[in-house]
Amino acid sequence: MNAASVRMVTRSRSLGSGSRQRAVGEEAAPLQRGEAAAERRKSHSCVRRQQKAQRLNVAYEASDGEKGENTEPLRAPGWEPQDWRQQLANIRTMRSGKDAPVDQLGAEHCYDPSAPPKNKVKYIKQTSAILQQRYDGDIPASVAELVALPGVGPKMAHLAMAVAWGTVSGIAVDTHVHRIANRLRWTKKTTKSPEETRTALEEWLPRELWREINGLLVGFGQQTCLPVRPRCQACLNRALCPAAQGL
Repeated sequence: MNAASVRMVTRSRSLGSGSRQRAVGEEAAPLQRGEAAAERRKSHSCVRRQQKAQRLNVAYEASDGEKGENTEPLRAPGWEPQDWRQQLANIRTMRSGKDAPVDQLGAEHCYDPSAPPKNKVKYIKQTSAILQQRYDGDIPASVAELVALPGVGPKMAHLAMAVAWGTVSGIAVDTHVHRIANRLRWTKKTTKSPEETRTALEEWLPRELWREINGLLVGFGQQTCLPVRPRCQACLNRALCPAAQGL
């Protein structure tokens, strides 16, 4: 083979190699364009997710180590009475003297020999015997066992749990709490019994107020929000109380 033939063969091989490279390049180009498009879609999707996440305002209960300026407290959605916080603050002010009958009476007066022979005296004697026999002179540590005692209802059971055991098991509701809760519209609808009122109050009233609310409202009902002829003119809630508007 002469020199001219060698140059022609070499050039032919070089051209063939170049053609194959162009073919490979032409085949790779659509793949690169497809990958680039996919990458752009992925990037756009991430941006949309970030924008959506920024629009969300999630409230959660943070631990002590996580609490900061941007942390919101966990709030349970639901109904609550209008102006109830201001009404409660006003009642606290009116009860600040702690001079209502409920503030002066207690279990230490149960032994009074002048007490009339009513059912309460009978229940006290029966309950005392049961406590001595079944509980070694102590009292039960559950609401279910307490209400099983003669003359003990839910109100006294919840009071006993709070005073004797330091446990807030529920709101103690008597006639005063029942009456005032309905007058202030602290129940979503009118309730007909103290137990119904207790259930309605526990649905919205913060649990940290359950222990306080009985004594607070009982004294308020004994001094100001009387069952008959309530003293609305002397009440700080006269402009906030729905019942006072009709008097």
